[in-house]
Amino acid sequence: MNNFTFKNPTKLIFGKGQIAKITEEITKDTKVMLTYGGGSIKSNGIYDQVIEALKGYTVIEFGGIEANPQYSTLMKAVEIGKKENIGLLLAVGGGSTIDGTKFIATAINYESDPWEFMVDQSILKEITPVKLASVLTLPATGSEMNCGAVISKKESGEKFAFMHPLNYPQFSVLDPQACFSLPKRQVANGVVDTFVHTLEQYLTYPANGMVQDRFAEGILLTLKDIGAKLLENPTSYDLMSNFMFSATMGLNGFIAMGVPEDWATHMIGHELTAFYGLDHGVTLAIVGPSLINVMREEKKEKILQYGERVWDITSGGEQERIDATIAATRSFYEKMGMKTRLSEHGINADDFATIAGRFESRGWNLGENQSITPAKVIDILNGAL
Repeated sequence: MNNFTFKNPTKLIFGKGQIAKITEEITKDTKVMLTYGGGSIKSNGIYDQVIEALKGYTVIEFGGIEANPQYSTLMKAVEIGKKENIGLLLAVGGGSTIDGTKFIATAINYESDPWEFMVDQSILKEITPVKLASVLTLPATGSEMNCGAVISKKESGEKFAFMHPLNYPQFSVLDPQACFSLPKRQVANGVVDTFVHTLEQYLTYPANGMVQDRFAEGILLTLKDIGAKLLENPTSYDLMSNFMFSATMGLNGFIAMGVPEDWATHMIGHELTAFYGLDHGVTLAIVGPSLINVMREEKKEKILQYGERVWDITSGGEQERIDATIAATRSFYEKMGMKTRLSEHGINADDFATIAGRFESRGWNLGENQSITPAKVIDILNGAL
């Protein structure tokens, strides 16, 4: 196991009716900016619950944060935040809203163009973000209990991730009932996103992280068991509770302690979203199986372990078992309603060299060993056709 230092300061408030308790975490003199997305929280009753809980507080609202939060939109909130001297940003929504709010929190106290710290994260050391918290309505990204965010800039066709150690939410409220009205598509995206988050921290090479491996396998097995059931029973409190908690635990740092991480599937997926507008979860379902196949020798030991412990694949030679494991993974995504081939989305190979060229221009090699070169990115994309 590798050396590590771990700290996660986010307070989780989980369960039925917990939105009413948010003011137990906020002092009365705090000016709150309430951020949200397209307005679904106003039709499903979550907005009313939050506003009721915030009675007596000064609340500034900012809605319209996109599914892939856009720099230009977020900058409007940044200007409001600077003007109003906001003390706490409260994100009510899914990962995109929370990610966007992390950007707002960081950018409010940055005097130059905030896109600078998206490109050069060393700048983040100079910035102290405004405090933030969240009420989660769409499990997927784990943003409610981590310090990372992904932001898009339509003008340049870019999508970057950033992390700031002071961007952990102060607290996050997780009420599974807040997710009962989610469309099946969003549930499916969230399950696949969580599954791939877990694989990115697990499917690398053996590091003798026995607890971390079993923890990751527990999340994968849970999602395997409940994924399809949740699509059919989205108002099951027990199913939604386990999905919600899996999403949070899949990317809050717990399963990454002392083990290598990959994240190439996400990096390539971000480019597919930037180029073609595909949902984030969809890009992961497309890229993931092909990446495992291209990197099968480098990842062999963990693929075989994953196949045995998660998919009960124990018979046949090593290559046969790897093939079966990739097929089982793809089949799971397809059972969640995902199209797992680029061609199914009307996408051909025309842009692959341009996508790979972006990684080359940034000097990026991907993967846990930095061995996924731009040329291998093209191989992965071709394998996903």
